Amino acid sequence: MTSNLLISFKLNGNEVQVDSAPDRRVIDLLREDLGLTGTKESCGRGDCGACSILIDGDQRLSCLMLAVQLEGREMITIEGFSLQEDRLSNVQQKFIELGAAQCGFCTPGMVISATALLRVNPEPSRSEVRQAISGNLCRCGAYQKILDAIEAASKEKTKL
Repeated sequence: MTSNLLISFKLNGNEVQVDSAPDRRVIDLLREDLGLTGTKESCGRGDCGACSILIDGDQRLSCLMLAVQLEGREMITIEGFSLQEDRLSNVQQKFIELGAAQCGFCTPGMVISATALLRVNPEPSRSEVRQAISGNLCRCGAYQKILDAIEAASKEKTKL
């Protein structure tokens, strides 16, 4: 039996401490313990990208991370985008404008992956955008609109 640990990290701009089993998956911690349900679980094995989050600015899959790995790190979930900016990010805005969010299930993960890409490569080629979202699955098949939205967001000069 695993003993709980007090895990300290930054979540969407706020310092938090959670009492959790160290082997608890981050996706479960987010959705069940912290009530942050924007991060989705689909496959539970790292194949779909729906559970994408940013850890220290890099895209990670929360279904493959353990709570103990959060210690001292900074995590941003899809909910953190509006909390930090008090507005939609360029990527979110372009998803809406260009109809890239159909059923919406993949949208948080796609937005996270696109944002991670644009932070390191502000003007990616279409091929680089495709590569960046290649780990994200869209059940609706809206890939063309998703690519268009990310490409349009890359042309915006305002903050992500």
